[in-house]
Amino acid sequence: MQSDAIQPLSGVRVIDFSQVMLGPSATQVLADYGADVIKIERPGAGDLSRGSIPGDPDGPNNPVFRSLNRNKRSIALDLRGEDGRQVIYDLVRGADVVVNNFRAGVMERMGFGYAELAEINPRIICAFGSGFGQAGPLAYKGGQDILAQALSGVMMRKCNDDEPLTIYATSLCDYSAGMHLVQAILLALLQREKTGRGQQVSVSLFESMLAMQMQEAAMWLQRGRDFSWGAYPLTGAFKTTDGAVVLVGAFKANPLQDICAALGLPDLSADPRYATFDGQMAHKAALHALFRERFASNTTEHWLARLDEEDLLCAPVLKLSQALAHEQTRVNGSVVSHRAEDPLALIGSPLTMDPSAFQIRHAPPVLGADGEAILTEAGFSPDRIRRLRDTGVLA
Repeated sequence: MQSDAIQPLSGVRVIDFSQVMLGPSATQVLADYGADVIKIERPGAGDLSRGSIPGDPDGPNNPVFRSLNRNKRSIALDLRGEDGRQVIYDLVRGADVVVNNFRAGVMERMGFGYAELAEINPRIICAFGSGFGQAGPLAYKGGQDILAQALSGVMMRKCNDDEPLTIYATSLCDYSAGMHLVQAILLALLQREKTGRGQQVSVSLFESMLAMQMQEAAMWLQRGRDFSWGAYPLTGAFKTTDGAVVLVGAFKANPLQDICAALGLPDLSADPRYATFDGQMAHKAALHALFRERFASNTTEHWLARLDEEDLLCAPVLKLSQALAHEQTRVNGSVVSHRAEDPLALIGSPLTMDPSAFQIRHAPPVLGADGEAILTEAGFSPDRIRRLRDTGVLA
């Protein structure tokens, strides 16, 4: 691991109001690469994800919270009164970025909108992650990953028409929007180098999911028809005697011929019914029935070896626990801990940069643990900090 001095965002200070996943996933990337991220939390409760797992033995420091908040510092502030708001204004004077993912209008009602903060610090960048955008019929609706899956069309997209309607089990909307928010912040920091001024940037779960479907959307907008790589006739997931294999029969001159060779079937590509892509689509059910029968006759290892011999795109279908234990995960260094002896294992950064390496400088913070240090660094006197504690503004 490298020193803070050579990290790309060393010296950048972020005031982070965000909670749950969209905002915290973005600010964790900034923190992983050197930014000083100051997490603003509510006294007694903190980030909503601290209470997301009822009955968890670690309570407010549960694995969900930890997964999104390493390398950050926490200060617990009551912002309902003028003294609390003034603390934020004073912190903003020395900050570069302010991040939130409240509903539209909340920061403005609190007195922390871009117009107010830019008067205090013209270089400030205000980054906003919402459910659906800052204007329009859904602007003030509570945003959430599953809602965005539904409203963006993602939930309705299926590889086969007979598949049941279901919720995607991983928070792809939150993560996608979080990474778009990182992009917006970094672009704004670059622009500030040219202009000397900050700006307001925003992303939404809804827009991120539309962007993720750029290929599918272009097909619909330009051709009026659906498009799905997963619905291609020679692509699918098939059970074996001890698991399952996913096969992508594409990007070859005659993938059906190669699949048949791997599965020990006669060359179906010579059959007029299956000789063309359109024919394969029309008879997809019959093809998949043949594939399922063959795959079900032997082990995953057996079929992967046969498919690899034909240079076909294939992989075992793993559980998350198996993926975490995979040798590729170990070689990539994907699982990290704060210290070698620390049992607090987390997924690290997927970015590989040398020498600007990812590192864990701080474990995920205990609620409010860094408040006094943060205020002292910002120039608050011991007497002022004591008064803030005595009045309950600083918890």
